[in-house]
Amino acid sequence: MPSSLSTACRVFAALAITANASGFVSHHSLNKVIRTRDVGSEVRMVSTPPRPAVSNTPASATPAFTKMTKNIKQADPVPQAGIDEAVALMKTGTMYRYNVPDAESSVVSLCEKEISEYTGHKYVVALNSCGSALFLALLCAGVQPGDKVLTNAFTFTAVPSAIQHAQAKAVYVETEEGFRIDPDDLEKKMISSGAKYLMVSHMRGKLAQMDRIVELCEKHGVYLIEDAAHSLGVMWNGKHSGHHGNIAAISSQSYKMLNSGEGGFLLTNDPVVGAKAAVYAGAYEGLSVKHITVPPKDVFGDLPNQLPNYSLRMHAVTAAILRPQILTLDERREKYNERYYKLVARFNKLPHVYIPDQYPEVTIVGDSIQLTLQDMSPEQITKMMDACKARNLPVELFGDPSNARYFKNWKFAPSDCPLPQTEALIKSTIDIRMPLMWDDSDFEDMYNVVVESLAEAMA
Repeated sequence: MPSSLSTACRVFAALAITANASGFVSHHSLNKVIRTRDVGSEVRMVSTPPRPAVSNTPASATPAFTKMTKNIKQADPVPQAGIDEAVALMKTGTMYRYNVPDAESSVVSLCEKEISEYTGHKYVVALNSCGSALFLALLCAGVQPGDKVLTNAFTFTAVPSAIQHAQAKAVYVETEEGFRIDPDDLEKKMISSGAKYLMVSHMRGKLAQMDRIVELCEKHGVYLIEDAAHSLGVMWNGKHSGHHGNIAAISSQSYKMLNSGEGGFLLTNDPVVGAKAAVYAGAYEGLSVKHITVPPKDVFGDLPNQLPNYSLRMHAVTAAILRPQILTLDERREKYNERYYKLVARFNKLPHVYIPDQYPEVTIVGDSIQLTLQDMSPEQITKMMDACKARNLPVELFGDPSNARYFKNWKFAPSDCPLPQTEALIKSTIDIRMPLMWDDSDFEDMYNVVVESLAEAMA
C-alpha cells in the first residue's frame, strides 16, 4: 500500500475487507490477534482480491455512516396462547399458585413439569426470579453465615448478591479466554480459601470445562451449584446444562430464552433439596401436594415447621406467559445460532476483533455476541463505542464503571485480591444483543456499524 496514504485510510481499508483472508498471519492469545503483515515501516494487507490502483491523492469521499433502525433492547414477544391463558386467569382471579383443587389444575405446576421435561431435572420449583433461585440454592446446599462461596469474577451482580443475601462471603475466581471460570485459578483458591461451595456462573451461556470442574469439586470436597440463568437451551455433550452440579438455577427475565419480565426456576435431582426449595419458596402446611415436580410428602417431613417461608413463589400469570415459549426453545436456538455463526465468521476477520470459540462439547445459544477488542487503547475503545451509539447501536463494555458485571462495582461484596486477568478481559470486551425479532438485514447493518465505528476509532 503506498506509504503516502494516511493511517486512517489504511485502517479503514483493512476494515472494509470482507473476503476470505486465508493469507493473513494469525496468532491469538487472550490479548493479541495479528491480522496484518509488517513489512519495514509499512502495514501491508495480504491475500486480497486484485484491486484498482490507488491514487496518491487522499480520498475525499464521505465515509459510510450506517444507522440502526431497530431497538437493540427489543425483547421477544409473548405468544398469543400465553396472553390468552394469562387473561383467563385474571378474569377468574386464580393467580395464586395454590388457589387450585389439585396439582394438575395449577398453571405453575404444569409449567414446572414442562421445564423438568425440557432440562431433564427431576425436581423443579418455580420462583419469582433467578436471583431467588440462587439464594435458595445456597440455603438448600447448607451454606451458613460467614461461609465462603467460590464464584466467577466475571458474572452479573445477582450472583454475589445472592451470596451476600445468604450472609456468606464471595471468593472470586479469575476468568479464562471465552469468559469462563479459570479452572487453574479455581483450584488454587479452593486450596487457599478453604471454601466448600462453588456457584459457577455460565455467563452469557458460556460453559466452562465442566468435567474438570466436577473433578476439582470432588477432589476438594466442594458443593457445586450452577448459575444457569444464561444457559437455558445450552447443552454439554447433548445433555442440558445444569446437570454437573447438585443444583442449578435458570431465569425467565426479559432478555433470556424465556421472557416473563421476571421469573426463575430452581432445578435439582436431589429430593431433599427439592423439598427444602419448595418450603423456602412458600409451600407451607401441606401445600406440597399441589406440586407435580417435588418429592413425595414423606420427604418433606417437618420441613414446613423447621424452615422459614420466604414467599418467593412464581405467580400463575407468569407461568401462563412462559408455557408456550418452552415449546419453541429448540427452534429459536437454531435461528439464533445460524445468525451467530455467520456474524462471528465475519467479525473475526476484522483487525482488532477476537471472538473465541466455545468448547466442542457445547451446543450454544447465540442470543448475544461479545467482541474482545485487541491492541486498542481505552480511549480508542471509548471512541468506537461512541461511534456505535451515534449509529443507534449502543454497545456495553463489561468493564465500564457503571456496568453491573464489573466486579469492582460490587462494593457490597468486594474482592479481597487483585483479578488482573479478568479485568484485562472485561475492560476490552463489548457486549451486543442479537434480538430474535430482527431481520437478516438488521444484522447486516449491525456488522456495518461495527466496521465503520472501528475505522472511526482507529483513525
